[in-house]
Amino acid sequence: MLISRVAASVAALTTLVALNAGPAVAASPRESVTVTGSGAVYVEPDLLIADFASEAAGATVDEALAGATASATRMRDTLVRGGTAAADLQTSYAEVSARRDDKGEVNGYTATQGLNVKIRNLPDAGKLLAETVAAGGDAARLNGVSLVIENDKAQQAEARRKAFDDARAKAVLYAGEADRKLGRVIRVSDVIPTEGEPGLSNQKAYSDAALPIEPGRKQVTASVIVEWVMLP
Repeated sequence: MLISRVAASVAALTTLVALNAGPAVAASPRESVTVTGSGAVYVEPDLLIADFASEAAGATVDEALAGATASATRMRDTLVRGGTAAADLQTSYAEVSARRDDKGEVNGYTATQGLNVKIRNLPDAGKLLAETVAAGGDAARLNGVSLVIENDKAQQAEARRKAFDDARAKAVLYAGEADRKLGRVIRVSDVIPTEGEPGLSNQKAYSDAALPIEPGRKQVTASVIVEWVMLP
């Protein structure tokens, strides 16, 4: 009997505490503003990358290889004489394929060698490109060139600073329109840019005239997503 009275008293006390406590109050959601900022810096390229190749046909594999190799060697020698360092020359591919007649029978071979080159002296790049192709003769190919910035870390940092400033300006505007003030930053996400490298493509020349090279300016970009707390 005593145990029953104690249990009833505890139950009554629990009910009284619950009634006095009132309904549970949900936590207020955090008010914030999230914006994307972007920044750009324009820089002149300092490096030209050229994709050369030599292609020769022959009745035998040896004959085709000899023709392609002779052309590639002359092009390489011209590049070195023009000031290109050996470290900036790289064989990109080499292949031999059979040529077939209408009956499907092999009637010769074609050999191709690729040479990837970095040219650092941009003012003389057009002249060197033309001289290299001319040295390679009819087997020479220039499949394309691209103008790049070899080291753009400083420009990337400046673009990121501009992107953050752009994000802050947007956040201040939105907070003001909402009659709020900006608080602390609670999230920053760097957005990795994706962009192609513009360049000249499918160029082919057979004279000593210099190919026109216009370096122009490259755009180094950055984007950032930033979230700020909004204060009353």
